[in-house]
Amino acid sequence: MHAKWTNWLVFALLALVWGSSFILMKEGLKSFSPYQVASLRMLSAGLILLPFAYKAIQLIPRAKMGLVLLTGFLGNFIPAFLFCIAETEIDSSLAGILNSLTPLFTIIVGVLFFKVNTSWVKVLGMIIGFIGLSFLLASGKDVSLHNLSFAGLVLLATLLYGINVNLVGRYMQNLGSLNIASLAFAFLVIPSFAVLYFTGFFNYSLHNPAVIKSLMASSILGIVGTSIATILFYFLVKRAGILFGSMVTYGIPIVAVGWGLIDGESLSFKQLICLGVILLGVYIVNRGNLNFIKKPSKQ
Repeated sequence: MHAKWTNWLVFALLALVWGSSFILMKEGLKSFSPYQVASLRMLSAGLILLPFAYKAIQLIPRAKMGLVLLTGFLGNFIPAFLFCIAETEIDSSLAGILNSLTPLFTIIVGVLFFKVNTSWVKVLGMIIGFIGLSFLLASGKDVSLHNLSFAGLVLLATLLYGINVNLVGRYMQNLGSLNIASLAFAFLVIPSFAVLYFTGFFNYSLHNPAVIKSLMASSILGIVGTSIATILFYFLVKRAGILFGSMVTYGIPIVAVGWGLIDGESLSFKQLICLGVILLGVYIVNRGNLNFIKKPSKQ
C-alpha cells in the first residue's frame, strides 16, 4: 500500500509540475523575449544535470553520442522555443491542451517511419483526438490565420516530441534514461548561453523586480519543470511501469487550464468539451502495448 501511494504522489507531483510549465513560460515572457525564456529554461536544466553528464559520457557509446545530441535538440531545445513563441499569441491553457496531443503524434510517427504496429482501435483514437483538435481550434473567440499559425507552433513541438520518443525507443533502449537526459541537456548549455548573449539578456538590470520575477519563473521552469521532473518521471516509470507513467499526459492539460483560469484566461464550455474529446482519443491510443514509449509530453 505504501508503494502504491508513493507512485500516486509522484504522479500528482509530475502532473502539477509539467502542467505549471505553461504559466511559468507566460510569466517569463513578461520581461524577456521568447528566445530568452527558452534559453534560460534549457540553461538551467543543463546546469542542474551537468554533474551527471560526466558519468554519462563514460557509459554512452561514442557511436550513439550524435543521436543523443539529436534527441536533445529535437525533444527539448527546439520545442522549448516553439512553445515560448506560441505563448506570445495564445493562452497558456490552450498550449497545455494542445500539448496533450503528443501521444497521438508519437503513434503516427511510429507507424509511418518506425514500423510500429498499430490497430484499428489506435487509428480510431487518433481520429477522435484530431476531431477534438479541429473543434478546439474552431471554438476560439478570435479565430484567424494568425492565431492558428501560433497554435501550429505547439503542434509542431508535439510532433517533434513524437519523433524524439520514437528515436529513443528504437535506438537507445539499452542506454540509461538519466544518462541520455543529462548528456543531452549538458550539450545544450553552450547554445543556450550563446542565444542569451546575442539577444542582449545580460544587459537587463537585476534591480528591476519584474525582471527578477521573470528570471525566477524561467529558472524554475528549467530546474524543476525540466531536469528534476525528468528524474522524477524516470523514478516513476521504474517503480510503476511505462503505462502508469504515460498517464501523466492526462493531468498536464487539466493543471494548465487551472492555472490559466487563475491567471484570468477565459475558457469556454465548448473548449472543455474539446479537451475531453482529445483526452478520450489519447486514452484509446494509449491502450495496449506502450513499450516503445519512453516518456510523455513535458515543458
